[in-house]
Amino acid sequence: MFSKKKRTEADVKSEFSSTPTVAEVAARAKELDLRTRKMSMQLFSGESRSKATGRGMSFKEVRQYQAGDDVRFIDWNVSARMGHTYSKVFEEEKELNVIVLVDVSKSNLFGTNVQSKKNQIVNLAAVLCFAAVNENNKAGMMFFADKAEKWLPPKKSHQQVLYMVRELLSYNATATTTDIAQVLNNLNGTLRQRSLVFLISDFISPSFMEGLRVTAKRHDLIGIQVFDKSERHLPEMGLVEMEDWESGKTLLIDTSNPVERKLYQEQFDQRYLGLKDAFKSCGAELLQVATDDDYVEKIKAFFLKR
Repeated sequence: MFSKKKRTEADVKSEFSSTPTVAEVAARAKELDLRTRKMSMQLFSGESRSKATGRGMSFKEVRQYQAGDDVRFIDWNVSARMGHTYSKVFEEEKELNVIVLVDVSKSNLFGTNVQSKKNQIVNLAAVLCFAAVNENNKAGMMFFADKAEKWLPPKKSHQQVLYMVRELLSYNATATTTDIAQVLNNLNGTLRQRSLVFLISDFISPSFMEGLRVTAKRHDLIGIQVFDKSERHLPEMGLVEMEDWESGKTLLIDTSNPVERKLYQEQFDQRYLGLKDAFKSCGAELLQVATDDDYVEKIKAFFLKR
């Protein structure tokens, strides 16, 4: 294959052509859970929380009336019992709703260095959901390809996240292509509460700018692009037949031709940089993660920068 740590075609087939056993799925989910617990910083606080929490107020306590208190909040029942005037005290709701949109389309089966894009996507989705519930927030997932395929509603439950990760590890998409616009439209039509939304994909999809703009207005939206470095750097291997995982189409490329390699790199750079500009113009943020990156360190660095 393309890199120092080669993944053969047999490796890819054995990794994705068969459904993993229950034991394999359980072991991987436990491994991801344990790694998340070792994270030393709180991810969902400060900027993320202030953007994604609503303006709802929840009752905290009653205390004796003080000059300047709003008379509308006087608790007359308590005041009558205690013989003094008491006011209700409210606090801003702090619970965060974290939704992770996960691309399960066929293009994510690609990977030449260490692991596939799919594996890295699972890593990222798992660590975000585990971190959310570990910090007393709700976490939910939506699997998608050309449309929303599976919706797992947000819950504040560690067992629910384990279930979501197991489902993701064993899930096989019914479609091969990706349509992010359809997924964002579906989300905007069903998710009413303002939330922190992560969109994890390789973003090989038709245009989705309008959906991105609408979602970024309604929610705190963060995109995570997962890519393999060989998608940019084409090695010299002579004539190579390349297959599009989603469309099934094949293309013969002369990798010994420097013009072909340069064109290949320019096409990736255009998509890579264009995606950054698209998210920025919509008021959203983007994190870009390679298949051989340490996903925990990338996430921690991103939130520290935020």
